[in-house]
Amino acid sequence: MRIIPAIDIIEGKCVRLTKGDYNTKKIYNENPLEVAKAFEDSGIEYLHLVDLDGAKAKHIVNYKVLELIASKTNLKIDFGGGLKSNEDLNIAFNCGARQITGGSIAVSDRETYEGWLAKYGPQKIILGADSNDGKIAINGWQDNSKEEVISFIKDYQRKRIKYVICTDISKDGMLEGPSIELYKNIIESCSNNSGAQSISLIASGGVSGVNDLELLKEIGCEGVIIGKAIYENRISLKELERFI
Repeated sequence: MRIIPAIDIIEGKCVRLTKGDYNTKKIYNENPLEVAKAFEDSGIEYLHLVDLDGAKAKHIVNYKVLELIASKTNLKIDFGGGLKSNEDLNIAFNCGARQITGGSIAVSDRETYEGWLAKYGPQKIILGADSNDGKIAINGWQDNSKEEVISFIKDYQRKRIKYVICTDISKDGMLEGPSIELYKNIIESCSNNSGAQSISLIASGGVSGVNDLELLKEIGCEGVIIGKAIYENRISLKELERFI
């Protein structure tokens, strides 16, 4: 199971929110590169970088942070937050993203999102399937769509999507444990008749300690995104080494 620390960016600073609420913003470091380098020095290879300003503005904003981290580290970065146009995507890839995550656009503009999938392939385009009471949340989690999480994922599975990041918003930033049942249901629903998994599910939200990582690995998550648990010292970078 891949360990993928998260850096969320507002105004160029490393922050965390609770349940996606911008009013709960807590700044952890004013230098995201410093944080990224600490991850890399611990043997971590992957980074989930989220442009929270972009998610609210509905276009890429913090691409300079992406460019800086990509140029100064060897981390494999997946980048998301407000990517809505071909121009946004070009900027993200040109600034060093290895993958991009599209969530809201996969709901609101399927034609564009499917065009990205066709052009760049399923190795580079991640489906963001963020869940709020079983429905897909969009626009920086400020709005709910009518899309059911599992049917939404299965629909894109038929269109060759491989990587799916699923965050249960009710768990995000709460440090109360991840949505194990939700992830189990997704994995089981998206497995083929022989039981083989055909999507790579990346769990996000609620991780509070090493035991949560063991549970997520056990149910078959391909990766896990960890944010506040690292910043609040619930999980040390040393403890993550045995998963790397």
